[in-house]
Amino acid sequence: MDFQLTEDQRDLRAGVRELLAGRYGREALRESVDAAERDGGGVVDRGLWRELGEAGFFALRLPEGGPDGGVGLGLAEAALVFEEAGRVLLPGPLVATHLAAGVVPGAAQGTVVVTAFDLDGPFVAYLGEADAVLGAGASAGDLAQGPDPAAACVPVRSVDPLTPLYRTRGPGSAGAPSAALRDEGALLTAALQVGSALRTCELAVRYAKEREQFGQPIGAFQSVKHLCAQMLVRAEVARTAVYAAAVTADPGEIAGAKMLADEAAVRNARDCLQVHGGMGFTWEADVHLHLKRAWVRAEQWRTAAEAEELLARELGALAGRGGTPRAGAGAGAGAVTGGTAQDACPITES
Repeated sequence: MDFQLTEDQRDLRAGVRELLAGRYGREALRESVDAAERDGGGVVDRGLWRELGEAGFFALRLPEGGPDGGVGLGLAEAALVFEEAGRVLLPGPLVATHLAAGVVPGAAQGTVVVTAFDLDGPFVAYLGEADAVLGAGASAGDLAQGPDPAAACVPVRSVDPLTPLYRTRGPGSAGAPSAALRDEGALLTAALQVGSALRTCELAVRYAKEREQFGQPIGAFQSVKHLCAQMLVRAEVARTAVYAAAVTADPGEIAGAKMLADEAAVRNARDCLQVHGGMGFTWEADVHLHLKRAWVRAEQWRTAAEAEELLARELGALAGRGGTPRAGAGAGAGAVTGGTAQDACPITES
């Protein structure tokens, strides 16, 4: 069996990377951060959102030739696309809008922004800018769409300046999406995390080649080499798990992939900070933005604790039947023992 990307998949990834590089490069990212910190305004660029819709970002998995302009691709291709969005820290409820495409009018075209009660606890992201909220039930058609979805929530300061959060006044789990949507949402969020992990690895390697100390690049020192190598391995293992889960769409595989991707995104951002030294802790560096976004995503759709419970149930049921654990489920559970990705992961600022 050939697990390499097809030519069409490589072209898709390259096309999305080119689109995002042109529309949301580093300057656009920093402008968004500065505007959010200065004005406290919205972070979803409606013009870019429509461009993503026109490019098929949200309608990627809808049937080709349908009324919503579906592309007719699958979950594997969606993972590639979301990985690219994670690399550039594209803000907005990308996952929820993608899941709502074809059911919520305008979601597929990018003319409507859809968020979801996808965070652990009584929080919801981007509620102030959303036109609809993905709700509980068996399909994306179940929406919590009151006259004013934000009326029952109060804004709180998020650790990530580009992920505005709102605290619900009622139980946060009341409007949680269904199990099927949570699986897909977890996988796509894991793909975003993988993109961020790969990007911070690139940033660390580039800085290690440029920054000189004692007359040579710091990348020549063994400790820095080890950090960068560990970052690469961590990101590639997570990417492999995400790609495999996108092919099988198995809940256990998805849970393991989410755990590995969360760990890769958080730990790679921390190691990237370490490589940058004092420079990495400045506001001007982008590394802190990757770390803050990784913290928030680790709490979205499926947390490490929830993934561990799901994997434990699957492995327990399999052991009861006298079976052998799947490679993906066993690797996912064992590789992140200790909850590293969840250590000190605040999503709000006190």
